[in-house]
Amino acid sequence: MSSLSIYHNPRCSKSRQTLQLLNDNGHSPSIIEYLKTPLTTEMIKDVLTKLSFDDARQLMRKKEPEYKALELSNETLTQEALIHALVENPRLIERPIVINGNLARIGRPPESVLDII
Repeated sequence: MSSLSIYHNPRCSKSRQTLQLLNDNGHSPSIIEYLKTPLTTEMIKDVLTKLSFDDARQLMRKKEPEYKALELSNETLTQEALIHALVENPRLIERPIVINGNLARIGRPPESVLDII
């Protein structure tokens, strides 16, 4: 069995609900509080691959003030620049992210993670 992990923000209701859903289904995932332990460039690239996202913006919270302040909607930005923005501004990362082996899902809604556990 693959190890299950969750990129978690305890202040986020969807993140808490997703963690509870995993626990209710008999899973005890490794909890990574990504605001305390930021993801590296390689980790973000890995998550994007596991989510089957081809654009780093798909992993971004577009309503965060940083998104507008950093002008991340600018289509001329490279994927490397977008990933760098996620590394430097972890609040921009959509949450929660549940990873099981080579698969990942964003827990919005929380039930969306059930197909990978």
